[in-house]
Amino acid sequence: MRAVAFKEVGGPEVLRLVELAEPEPGPGEVLVRVAYAGVNYGEVQHRLGDFGAPDGETVTGLEVSGTVVALGAGVTAPAVGAEVAAYLPDRGGYAEYVSAPASFVFPLGDLGLDLRTAGAAPLVLTTAYGVLAGAGRIAAGDTVLVHAAAGGVGSAAAQLARSLGAAAVYGTVSTGEKAEYARRFGYDEVFLRDGFADAVREATAGRGVDLVLDPVGGATRLESFEALAPFGRVVVYGEAGGHPDLSLPVLPVWKNNRVLAGYNIGDLSRRDPEALRRHTLAALGRVASGAVRIDITAEYDLADAAEAQRLLEAGRNIGKAVLRVRG
Repeated sequence: MRAVAFKEVGGPEVLRLVELAEPEPGPGEVLVRVAYAGVNYGEVQHRLGDFGAPDGETVTGLEVSGTVVALGAGVTAPAVGAEVAAYLPDRGGYAEYVSAPASFVFPLGDLGLDLRTAGAAPLVLTTAYGVLAGAGRIAAGDTVLVHAAAGGVGSAAAQLARSLGAAAVYGTVSTGEKAEYARRFGYDEVFLRDGFADAVREATAGRGVDLVLDPVGGATRLESFEALAPFGRVVVYGEAGGHPDLSLPVLPVWKNNRVLAGYNIGDLSRRDPEALRRHTLAALGRVASGAVRIDITAEYDLADAAEAQRLLEAGRNIGKAVLRVRG
């Protein structure tokens, strides 16, 4: 089968189109013939070595859509021939075939999703929902601030926050072009990231927001605490800015009634897979109902995966990109 793999960590140039043996589904797994694979920052981190050194030809890719072609031992559903979306905790999606845990494979028949849209859904939608409802404990009437508002998770998070009862949703971005794009998804206001805390306090009459979603890190993370209302929560779910880890003093947390939380989909897949499945089903249900729209802004051939990652790593992306693996 064709796959995009890497044997050493480095820049996008280490990704190469190769021929590999087709995988076989193990116990509890489903073999999927891939139609589309989502492009995500976690795959950039994989290629950079953040999750360890590669072991031979290593295939990344955390979410796909496609058709079930075989079932492993102990698996009875979905049926062979069913069109599905799948989250891949062990990666492997940049390939023509991939084995996925049956718990994280979701039939598309009742959802009204086409394969192209579904290929962009399992990771970003689940992350956005999990950050809001799981780690963030969003409640009706909350106000929300989303960093990286023009990205795949950010554009979904604004819509999901509304569907979960948020009273107001604000976003931050790095450029005016991204601000214009993000406004399509229902943000009340979108701010440039520099000096955003002052802008948030002004927009909320000095109160601040109840919930901040932060995949950026660094100075943005520190400033986020200054934008919180009493009992406000900062939820960390990424390090897209590539900044060193922070050392946070505890005294300002309790003295200012602040909360820090985290969301990591990989950890959840290992320690509470049922919670992860619930998050995905709830998020997909909102797409099926029309409450949430996934905006795919770029489509690449599988062989062009390096270019897709180059733009994402450079922060030049808006919306969501997918790889077309099978037409």
